[in-house]
Amino acid sequence: MSELNVGVRELKTRLSEYLRRVKAGQVVVITERGKPVGRILPVEQSLEERLQSLVEAGFAQWNGKRFEPGEPLVINRSDQQISDLIVEERQIDHLP
Repeated sequence: MSELNVGVRELKTRLSEYLRRVKAGQVVVITERGKPVGRILPVEQSLEERLQSLVEAGFAQWNGKRFEPGEPLVINRSDQQISDLIVEERQIDHLP
């Protein structure tokens, strides 16, 4: 996302143009005497809009339906939990 610095006076004069740029995804940083005082950001897309963008770019496939999780690939049948194994591993790493 690119940023564009603009002074307050310039922003007031050409507000419609800068709003068009924000709608197109650009960030407008408002400056007063050369120092940043504010920022105008585009509104974030909804989750569905972001997913659709990924699909259109070829990075994902989605049929638009709600995700249904599958069955777990591995089932822990031991008495130890994975968190216990991690703690044990950390303790071994700290031994002199």
